[in-house]
Amino acid sequence: MKLKHLLFTPLLFANTAFAQQQDLVSYVNTLQGTNSKHQLTRGNTYPTTALPFGMHTWTPQTGKNGDGWKYQYFLDQIRGFQQAHQCSSWTRDYAVFSLMPMSDELVVDENKRQAKFSHANEVAKPNYYKVKFDNQITTEISPTERGAHLRFSYPAGKKSFLVLDGYTRLSGVKIEPKKNRITGWVNNGEGFKRGWKSYFVVQFDQPIKTYGTWENKNNTINADSLVAEGAGKGAYIEFKAGAKVQVKTASSYISLEQAQLTLKTELGADKSLEQTKAKAAAIWNQSLGRVTVEGGTKADMETFYSCFFRASLFSRKFYELDANNKPVYFSPYDGQVHNGYMYTDTGFWDTFRAQFPLNSLVQPEMHGRYVAALIDAYKQCDWLPSWSFPSEGGSMIGNHAISLLADAWAKGIRTFDPKEALKAYEHEAMNKGPWGPANGRDGWKEYYQLGYVPYPKYREATAKTLEYAYDDWCGYQLAKQTGNQRYMDLFARQMYNYRNVYDPSTRFMRGKGIDGEWTKNFDPIEWGGPFTEGNSWHYTWSVFQDTEGLINLMGGNKNFTAKLDSVFTEPNKVKVGTYGGMIHEMTEMVMANMGQYAHGNQPIQHMVYLYDYAAEPWKAQFHARNVMSKLYDATENGYPGDEDQGQTSSWYVLSAMGMYSVTPGTGEYALGSPMFKKTTINLENGKKFVIEAAANDKDHIYIQSASLNGANYTKNFITHADLLKGGTLKLDMSNKPNTQRGIGADDKPFSLTK
Repeated sequence: MKLKHLLFTPLLFANTAFAQQQDLVSYVNTLQGTNSKHQLTRGNTYPTTALPFGMHTWTPQTGKNGDGWKYQYFLDQIRGFQQAHQCSSWTRDYAVFSLMPMSDELVVDENKRQAKFSHANEVAKPNYYKVKFDNQITTEISPTERGAHLRFSYPAGKKSFLVLDGYTRLSGVKIEPKKNRITGWVNNGEGFKRGWKSYFVVQFDQPIKTYGTWENKNNTINADSLVAEGAGKGAYIEFKAGAKVQVKTASSYISLEQAQLTLKTELGADKSLEQTKAKAAAIWNQSLGRVTVEGGTKADMETFYSCFFRASLFSRKFYELDANNKPVYFSPYDGQVHNGYMYTDTGFWDTFRAQFPLNSLVQPEMHGRYVAALIDAYKQCDWLPSWSFPSEGGSMIGNHAISLLADAWAKGIRTFDPKEALKAYEHEAMNKGPWGPANGRDGWKEYYQLGYVPYPKYREATAKTLEYAYDDWCGYQLAKQTGNQRYMDLFARQMYNYRNVYDPSTRFMRGKGIDGEWTKNFDPIEWGGPFTEGNSWHYTWSVFQDTEGLINLMGGNKNFTAKLDSVFTEPNKVKVGTYGGMIHEMTEMVMANMGQYAHGNQPIQHMVYLYDYAAEPWKAQFHARNVMSKLYDATENGYPGDEDQGQTSSWYVLSAMGMYSVTPGTGEYALGSPMFKKTTINLENGKKFVIEAAANDKDHIYIQSASLNGANYTKNFITHADLLKGGTLKLDMSNKPNTQRGIGADDKPFSLTK
């Protein structure tokens, strides 16, 4: 079957004009979360200047070449403006080069050329970044999908130099003075297949006066040189004194000719940076306008749209448009050029939880292309991706590509062959690949034979068991939806394996040895060991597919909700365990001062919504609002931990809409408490779904009653299908909980156990 080619017929986005009339970009602060360091994360973001899901992004650079912390708010000097693709400060960047303007004298050394600035002289928006240095040079940047329009304004009468830095590893440059441009390539990053290069073209609107090449290892300059190739090669040029120079640049993973084509198609019509800036604003206003919110404070609006911006950057497009405007891409998996769509730069361990479910709702056409590309990636490297950056790294744990595939199918996104998907997942679940613990399945044989991954034979074994069981349910679910009995039988035997690492004597998930004995000296506040970046207080709730089954293990609703309550009332103490010292996730949990609730990392982020399953939904409403209000804002300190490729932002966006994707693969969203009086989802099919909560404010956070399209609604969830139909969910809000609403058996969201 060729199902992957049956992509959505594009529907007119009916609310485009409405969205563009609203200046939603003005609410976004791309500096949100940038005040981060190794010891304490406030987001680990950089001020990204890009289009939604753009292939290339641009950012100012305060850190040294190769430093994961490429921009830190507390620093006051910039050493360059980078083309960047970084997912996280904990991972190296790739396909990077930078430009740096300077006056007075030419300085190439990155530590000596940096210029001082003040945040008072900085503008940081999705469509426009601007900074004026203390030396009076001004830099401006506006993005396209695969390039950028920059402008450097030098002080009157001062020399006007521009340095191109080839970053780390290999690079090549060619200066073409008669064409007022520099072309070249860079080869930096990890795990690429044979022949990989990122080709770039940099076009200037002012004549080049003098020029030369240099290398950034010893900072040696070769004056009047036009061409250089090798480790850290770069270029420098000089314009007339006091110049104002517009710079257009584009990059391609395919060829220099493709980069030049992209420059022409994306920037050729723009005579000024203002045109590029306006186009980028219109695109962002349309994208952000897919969800419009009303009736909140200005600060709430800023937090919502700053998070929605960050949620709209990943995964990045890795395809380009050829001379016939057809998609084509250089595969990071097999090193070949293919027709079609490809996306990369995400870690599914983070993003399967909320970022992709959000995309499935607000970007379904793109999401359909994305899940089809997962199957192509499997064919090109023999493994489903788990952490692509841009090739497969196998980082973290779990095999969560199947979550995306099952969730897409459950939501009517049918752009791939489910037999191919299930075959790919079977291979993933029954083998171990060469790249990291999540490439294939670490401990797969013991998991299959024993029903759990034994500890300490395998690191993070209990966390792996829990996530494998969820993934196996996703495989079962996709097989069930598509009538594939063989795979239903295969995965049904494993989707309850969470039971095998639950200790009823402590009512916690625990490490278990290959001999079936529990790990000794258990303490639920001890991090690491059988868990990943967390402790048992965090992972005990990782039974996404069968919350009712977990409730039964704990002895019923009252015991279950009492234990949920305990997460917030336990002391916020830490035992560092196998980490040997405080890692930033521990520090962030302690700072949040919400007991053992560690929202700064992914494992526990769904936990506040589990009250919906245990007849106390008003507590989900309280805690969701409390987390939003206490742990998020739009400032440089705006996140309670790593932002992680849009996941922590997507948690906020969905929660502020009043819902969350506890179990991707079901087509359901558990309900919480919306942040705004009115939220409108402007669907791609032209319909609108409106969430009205007229009495909503910081005190009126509880749902007294609800109606869906005029009919009384008591459920603690809403379905994707209901959202796509359009309509209105009306919520009557109060400052007191209604303990009689949402307590019936039919009001609970999906669970394997009924």
